[in-house]
Amino acid sequence: MKNRRKRGGLSSVDVVVSWRRFFRFVSLFVFSFVLFSAFFIFLGKIRPVVRSSVNAVLRGSVPVVKVITIHEAVEFPDQTLIFLKYPPSSRFFTKEDLFCVFSDVNDSSKLFKELPFAVETDDYGRQIVRCSAVPRGNTVSLAVSRWRVDDYNLQVGLTHRWDWLVYDAVIDDDNSTVVFVKGLNLRPGKVADASRYECVYGWDFTKPKLLLRAQAISAAQEIVRCKTPLTVLDGPRRAQSQPVKVSVRIKGSGMLPSVAHPIKRPGRIKVSKTFETCVCTMTRNAANVLREWVMYHAGIGVQRWFIYDNNSDDDIVSEIKNLENRGYNISRHFWPWIKTQEAGFANCAIRAKSDCDWVAFIDVDEFFYIPSGQTLTNVIRNHTTTPSSSGEIGEIRTPCHSFGPSGLRDPPRSGVTAAYTCRMALPERHKSIIRPESLNATLINVVHHFHLKEEFAFVDVDKSTMVINHYKYQVWDIFKEKFKRRVATYVADWQNEENVGSKDRAPGLGTRPVEPTDWAERFCEVSDIGLRDWVLEKFSDRKTQRLVWEREARRVEDEVIVQMGSWADKRVGRKRKKQLKAQ
Repeated sequence: MKNRRKRGGLSSVDVVVSWRRFFRFVSLFVFSFVLFSAFFIFLGKIRPVVRSSVNAVLRGSVPVVKVITIHEAVEFPDQTLIFLKYPPSSRFFTKEDLFCVFSDVNDSSKLFKELPFAVETDDYGRQIVRCSAVPRGNTVSLAVSRWRVDDYNLQVGLTHRWDWLVYDAVIDDDNSTVVFVKGLNLRPGKVADASRYECVYGWDFTKPKLLLRAQAISAAQEIVRCKTPLTVLDGPRRAQSQPVKVSVRIKGSGMLPSVAHPIKRPGRIKVSKTFETCVCTMTRNAANVLREWVMYHAGIGVQRWFIYDNNSDDDIVSEIKNLENRGYNISRHFWPWIKTQEAGFANCAIRAKSDCDWVAFIDVDEFFYIPSGQTLTNVIRNHTTTPSSSGEIGEIRTPCHSFGPSGLRDPPRSGVTAAYTCRMALPERHKSIIRPESLNATLINVVHHFHLKEEFAFVDVDKSTMVINHYKYQVWDIFKEKFKRRVATYVADWQNEENVGSKDRAPGLGTRPVEPTDWAERFCEVSDIGLRDWVLEKFSDRKTQRLVWEREARRVEDEVIVQMGSWADKRVGRKRKKQLKAQ
C-alpha cells in the first residue's frame, strides 16, 4: 500500500507545492484584474464619451461612462452656434477634435463635414462651437474626429432664431438683473413701458409651476432690467447644480426663448479702483491693427482694455495673448451676437464698473490725439475736477475727425497713425468717455454717447485740447470689409437699401461694393500731419527707425527687399561696365 501511494498518489511535499502554485495563480489574477480596472477607470476620466446616434445605441456600440450632449443651438444668417453640455470635471474638446456634419433631410446618407470656424468658451464657462450656416434642406450635428461620424454623432435638438432670443444677462451691483434680448424692436434712445415686460427665472421653462417671475424695472432698446429674486441671488444649493436661466415675457404675447444665465459681477463699487482709464471696443477681425491701437493708447495713459470679439475668424486670439505676455492688461470677451454694439457697450460698462474710474468707448480705427502731449488721464482730470452747474461730470465727449485714404492704394505697413494724413474739414459727431456709475438704469446708448442719471452731466472737450482721429475711409480693401457688416444695432449694413443718406454711410458710395476710380483721393479736404509727427517722434525705435508696433516679419521682409535692391543695382552696374568696355 505504501508503495502504491508513493507511485500513484500525492505525497505531502507534492501537496504543499501545488497549494503554492494555486496561491500564486490567484494572486496574479487578482492583481491583473485590479490593474486593468484602474486603467479603464482612468481612461474614462480623461476621455469623456459622447452620446451616439439612436442606431449606435441600439447596437450597443458605445460605452456609457460620461455623456456629452448638445444643449441647444442658435442659427444666424452666416453661422450656427452650438452649445455643448459637459459632465462635471470633463475635458473640453478642441477645434481639432470636432467636425460640423451637415446631412440631407430626405437622405441621411448624403452628408458632408467640415471643421468648425472656432470653438469658444463664454463668460458662463460654456463651450460654443461655431459652424457654418445650415444649408437649406439640411440638418447639422457634431462628430468627434477621433471616432467614426456615424457612430459618434451629437444631434442638435432645440434650435433658436438669433433675432428672437434672450442672449445674455448680468446681475448688476444693485442686485438687479440686466437682460439683453433680441426681438423687442424698441426704438433707439427711447424708454419703453416697463409694465409690459417681466423676467422669468427657472431651470426648465416647460414647467410653469417651477418658474420665478419678477416685474421689469426698465425697458429700452435691447435691455430689460428686473429685480432679481432672492433665490437666484443666493445661487444653487449644490456646486454641481445647473445655473438658472432667465428669459423675458411680453405680457399678452408669451415668453422668448433664452440661452442666458445671469452672471453675478463683483460686488459694490470700490472707493479706490484699480484703473483710472480703461477702453472698451467691439470688433471683428482686428488682429492686424490691434497691436498699434493698444500700444499707442498705452503710451497716452490707458491702463486696461476690454475687447468684445464679434465672431472674428482671424488670428486675434493669439494677438491678444501676445499683448498680454508683453504686460498689457487686456482681455477678450467672446460676443457672437450680431448687430448688438449698443448692448455690448452696456455689458462692458457693467463689467468695468468695479475696476475702472473712466471707460472710453471707441473703435479700433479711432485714436485719441492730444496735441499738448498730456496723457488721457490728465485731460479727464482737468475736465472733471470742477462740477458743472448741471451736476457732477459723468461723461466726456470728444469730437471726431474722419480721415480718408490719403492717396494710398495698399494697406500701410507702418500702421494707420503714420500713414493717413488727409481728412474731412469738419468734425463728425463725437465719442464718449464715461464714469460707469453715472449711467442711467436703462443703459441707453447710441454708441456715440450714453444717457446719464439726473444728478450727472456731460462736458464737451474742445478740439484744440483733444480730438479723435477716426481712420474711417481707409484703402478700399479694408474699407469694404469693415462696412460690409456693421455691428451697431441701428446702423444698416452699407450694402442694404436702408437709410442711404445716413451719416454712417460713405458719402456718394451708394450700396454697391464697387471701388470708385477716385477712391484713393476722396475725403481729403485738409492735410493733418499732427498725430503722424507725434507718433514718429514718440514711438520710433532709435536704432531701426521703425515704429514699435511694426511686426518683426515685416522688418525682415523689408530688409530682404532692400538687400535684393542693392544686389540688383550691383548687377545693373556690372552689366553697364561691360557694355562700356565693349564700346
